Amino acid sequence: MDGTVRSNIKIGSLVNIVLKKDQRSGELTEGIVKRILTSAPKHHRGIKVMLDDGQVGRVQEIIEDDF
Repeated sequence: MDGTVRSNIKIGSLVNIVLKKDQRSGELTEGIVKRILTSAPKHHRGIKVMLDDGQVGRVQEIIEDDF
């Protein structure tokens, strides 16, 4: 599912995000969404979220809707 649309992302979803430090390499980090930080309905680089372990990044793909 598309990580650029805020309505697709829910608290508890399993997602792959790209951390700020990994933007050049494109390395993805998997985790469960704790908070949605982007207030806009869409963002072309991905909606910014905080994972349950505290890492912050932009959603590249949604793996599982309700984990």
